Amino acid sequence: MKKTLLFLFACCIQFVNSQELALVKKNSKIGYISKNGDFKIEPKYKSARSFSEGLAAAEENGKWGFIDTKGTFTIPATFDDAKDFNSGIAIVKKGKEWVYIDTKGEIQKAPASEKLFDFKDGVAFFRQNDKVGLINPKMTVVLEPKYDQIKPFENGFARVENNKKWGIINTSGKELVEPAYDEIGNYFKNTSWARKDKTFGIVSEGKFIPVDGAEKIWDFETQDLTFAKKNGKIGFIDLKGNWVITPIYDKAKAFSKNLAPVCVGSKWGYINPKAEFVIEPTYSDAEVFSSNGLAPVKEKNWGFINETGKIIIPTQYGITANGIIAMFVQQDKGFIGGVARVKNEGKWGFLNPDGTVVSNQWFENAELFSQTEKKETIEVAAEKPKQEIKQAKPATKTAAKPAAKKKK
Repeated sequence: MKKTLLFLFACCIQFVNSQELALVKKNSKIGYISKNGDFKIEPKYKSARSFSEGLAAAEENGKWGFIDTKGTFTIPATFDDAKDFNSGIAIVKKGKEWVYIDTKGEIQKAPASEKLFDFKDGVAFFRQNDKVGLINPKMTVVLEPKYDQIKPFENGFARVENNKKWGIINTSGKELVEPAYDEIGNYFKNTSWARKDKTFGIVSEGKFIPVDGAEKIWDFETQDLTFAKKNGKIGFIDLKGNWVITPIYDKAKAFSKNLAPVCVGSKWGYINPKAEFVIEPTYSDAEVFSSNGLAPVKEKNWGFINETGKIIIPTQYGITANGIIAMFVQQDKGFIGGVARVKNEGKWGFLNPDGTVVSNQWFENAELFSQTEKKETIEVAAEKPKQEIKQAKPATKTAAKPAAKKKK
């Protein structure tokens, strides 16, 4: 009698081996700490950068290379300068020339370009004859140079410009919004704000919907509402361009956790989507809520409140945007990944949500924590039916490889 038997076949599962490390400066040397404040790499570098994709650029004897999370140079320090890895590729300087390398340190031959651009979201710009296109980490052309400008990708989308008109593309180079606007915002849930001549509106499904009286619109962030200006005052509109909160505020910031900071006169408070003040305007400045439900607020200095307005961490710290990162990430002043970067008496450190200082340490400088991520692809045995087979042989293999990991 014929039977249907099972055999084992290999399937791939990705495991992520990751930790978060922050670059800190102590006694004029750079090292890296973990979230509990322990030094994973002792301060010993004169110059170094934050980790990205499991590697960090570091200087040794006047030359740059890349270290792993143990502080070992896996790519020797032979370069004159180096930038961060993204999508498995980094730009390094050899003499007067900038080149691409992979995570093995091997030079990658890219299409001719007037300059090299960093990778982000799996693509990089390249410029020929004053036009910009896209390449992938294999150095293959994804989009022939056709635009006058492409702005940095955000969540897989980028603003593009031709003949002073703006549109949106994705990382495949597909036009999602035709370059037909004098100004355009980010791409959020298939929608963007845009300006045609002097008229601001919403672009959705290829249609431009004017927003009544809008003088300016800001980018959508994490919720389906964004702030906009009308008659010199700030209110909020939805993804269809409707005014859902009357423009009566002097200033405003994005909604998060269903709360938005708004300013009346010179004082900041928080409203909900019904325009009700949940936290009365009493602060000299305020930022959006982080995912852990805490938001930075300022009296003379900065502290943190919860969603009911209770001060959880006293207003005794300084906070600031974090250099280059702040160009692309709006929310960098509050709690990120469970800790908040703050300044106290000229030193930098990290706060836990309960207000305690991570390992009770302060540093000459401290950068935001960054993911040190390596993906391992492992083939494991799985069962699959197959007919009329007499023998089942398990096949188990392992393989590991490094992961590929504002505005107009």
